[in-house]
Amino acid sequence: MARLWNRFWNHLSLRARLLLPMAAMVVGALLLGGLALQIVSPEQFENENAQAARSAERVANALNAALAVAGNPPQTLDAFADKLGRSETIAFVPPGTRPQRSAADRHHGNIPAWFTALLKVPELGSTHPIRIGVTHVGDIVFSPDLSPDIEEKWAGFVAIVSSSSALMLLAALSAYFTTGAALRPLAQLGAGLTRMRNGDYDAAIPLAGPPEIRKSCAEANQLAVTLRRLSQDNRNLLRKIVAVQDEERRELARELHDEMGPLLFAIRANATALSDPEAEGPPEPGSPAHGILSAAEALQQANRRVLEGLSPLSVADLGLAASVQTLLRNARSQAPGLRVTSRLDDRLDELDALLSQTAYRVIQEGVTNALRHAHATTMGVAATVNGDQIQLEISDDGTGLPPDLTFGRGLIGMHERVRALDGTLQLVREQGQTIVRCRIPLQNHVAR
Repeated sequence: MARLWNRFWNHLSLRARLLLPMAAMVVGALLLGGLALQIVSPEQFENENAQAARSAERVANALNAALAVAGNPPQTLDAFADKLGRSETIAFVPPGTRPQRSAADRHHGNIPAWFTALLKVPELGSTHPIRIGVTHVGDIVFSPDLSPDIEEKWAGFVAIVSSSSALMLLAALSAYFTTGAALRPLAQLGAGLTRMRNGDYDAAIPLAGPPEIRKSCAEANQLAVTLRRLSQDNRNLLRKIVAVQDEERRELARELHDEMGPLLFAIRANATALSDPEAEGPPEPGSPAHGILSAAEALQQANRRVLEGLSPLSVADLGLAASVQTLLRNARSQAPGLRVTSRLDDRLDELDALLSQTAYRVIQEGVTNALRHAHATTMGVAATVNGDQIQLEISDDGTGLPPDLTFGRGLIGMHERVRALDGTLQLVREQGQTIVRCRIPLQNHVAR
């Protein structure tokens, strides 16, 4: 039971939590008032009519005494009955005459029957016999009219209910507007915190509501300023790390080119010199010289791939669009059965070196992963400048993403590069396509 109540209470809004106890208190007050009426009213009715009941008894005793000494008792009785009149409270009733209705049976105007039943109106009427000698000649009947008392209690009850309802309504309106004035700033505070969670620290949270909420909003704005500064410092650090990595890769590529190139050329020349001087053309297959030449050629190919991975010189020399086209031609040559489509914006070559290098790296990593792991039949590459950002998408219809997919070293490196430029990198599966989607804001990355 307690668990169900907790679940119910936790699903209530703040307004409902305020209004529900107030409504319960009003209902409880009405119930207690009804119970008090039920307990106290019978005794009040008896006390208020006790004097009248004693008067009826004294009238009956006086009439019996007068009849006992009267010379003409019937005439005395008639005179008394005429003088008593038609009072509904104390009346003379001849024998065989139907008595008046009791107080509980009387009709009490527009008062609801349930309210009369709630009061538990007691039977206060009484009957006092009148005799001439030993003959019963009638009764003095006391039948009080409780309608005024009941109407008075009904008016009080209605006044209490009306005032309680009015107070409840005022309290409900006060709670509604007060909580509304507090909930709006809280909603703005929640929206601001959500923006912070999503990386947007520029929009300030309005300072509104009670002082406690305004203070929280001000603290959240200060937090946003701090997070914006830390985020900018983090991006600057990431850019420096990316720049240092690129510089190290260029230096390593230069060392490999300058050192490995001459050595591989020397190996090829010496292998050729070791072959039969009288033979024309390359060494015969199977000969030691042919094996050395084959190994040297394979090493040269591997060296070129490593150099291309470390520092794609074609981006600086040919531009981003031409470099991507070259990358796609190489992909077609490596997978002859793969259908490759591309959509490249003409404005790609207007980007600066840092953004061009990052965009090329993202496309290169996406194409490489598709060739290695996707077993796809089609692959599409799109690089467009849309408004204030560059959008990159590499898609394929391959085997899709494993459930326990984790970013490898290449994708992690791309993600860090993109984050350094305030961009986003996603790997998703949509409509049978595996898509690497990248968005990078242009900001100051357009070449001048």
